Amino acid sequence: MKFIPYWLDTSPQGPDRSGTEIGGRVDVAIVGAGLTGLSAALHLARKGADVQVFEQETVGWGASGRNGGMATGGLGIGFRDAVARYGLETAAKYIAVYGDAIDTIEKLVADEGIDCHFARTGKMVLAAKPAHFDGLRKTDELMRSLGYETRLVPPGELRSEIGSKIYHGAMVDKHSAGLHVGKFTRGLAEAAVRAGATIHEKAPVGQIRRLGGTRHELVTPRGTVVADQVLVATSGYTGRPFRWLQVRIAPVGSFIIVTEPLGKDACDELLPHRRMASTSKNLLHYFRITPDHRLLFGGRARFAMSSPQSDVKSGRILEKAMVEVFPQLAGTHVDYCWGGLVDMSMDRMVHAGEHDGLHFSAGYSGHGVQMATHMGKQMADYMNGTSTANPWRDLAFRRIPGHFGPPWFLPFAGAYYKFKDYLR
Repeated sequence: MKFIPYWLDTSPQGPDRSGTEIGGRVDVAIVGAGLTGLSAALHLARKGADVQVFEQETVGWGASGRNGGMATGGLGIGFRDAVARYGLETAAKYIAVYGDAIDTIEKLVADEGIDCHFARTGKMVLAAKPAHFDGLRKTDELMRSLGYETRLVPPGELRSEIGSKIYHGAMVDKHSAGLHVGKFTRGLAEAAVRAGATIHEKAPVGQIRRLGGTRHELVTPRGTVVADQVLVATSGYTGRPFRWLQVRIAPVGSFIIVTEPLGKDACDELLPHRRMASTSKNLLHYFRITPDHRLLFGGRARFAMSSPQSDVKSGRILEKAMVEVFPQLAGTHVDYCWGGLVDMSMDRMVHAGEHDGLHFSAGYSGHGVQMATHMGKQMADYMNGTSTANPWRDLAFRRIPGHFGPPWFLPFAGAYYKFKDYLR
């Protein structure tokens, strides 16, 4: 078993960018070479900006290479919860942004010729309890009243969608997509470089000093650079140099296993339409078929940070859950197991804008593949002055109470959501 992300292990390796020279002045410095940072770098470089990206590890090493490879519609909170919180008009505006985000990925894949198996195979939310199907029915009615093409799958017809007997119906939306996120992320990096951006790997920003307005001095182990503008794109891996952002993000561990190749026929039995699937619980499971006919199965197996020991424990929990969902996979070998950090905000909503001269976008709360890519483009337009559009600007970005650095509160949060799932 490999304890590295399947996506990064099965995508082409990029050039070594750990020896690049750092110094001088740039128009824009971007901290983080994940989807937000790379998308922003590409779109800014296309507009003629001198852009440099500073990455603590390597391209896509963080959440951008450690997720399920799903670009799906829907918010971090349920749509009906969003309506109750914000009102129908605002909630509808928020959910529409996720559709725009999937379109952004599709356009980038086409424009830049990125071979990443992008396919709109749709998303399926599975009812974990009978009462949850009633909730999906209400959501489906509300979504269709707004013009969205969702569809209910009653329990008696669920066999046409999934080779499992433990669920109680589903809601399908055909707009959502899957992709090989490792190939997409690394393709995005190559596109940004072709457009004129520079990427520095193994170049963590250890210190940052405001020089006035949006100008900052960034200090890395290989040199110091002065930037007219800075975009912080570190999400769940945000550290102390960006303290204001760090205490507003909970880095929650999400864990994934990937089986050995199963073959097309076996995958046709498990998920015949290749939907991106997730369950209706707070502590949900999500799963899909990979381009080479494996099953990827993930979830919040434990509310803990990712580490080698934690990943092993979480992998065992996920393997047991996978067999409960698909008993036919008992005895199947697991080839990959890894963990990563999801950047949860207090309200489980995206937050983007500017604070004390630093631009930022974060809080994707488990929906980062599409939204990080899209917000990289949005922030590039904002920083370049070509657009002031920011759908999240009216949301108050609150500090997480008691969050001072290491997220000591994660086990308590896990217990809270587990209790909520028990009651629903």
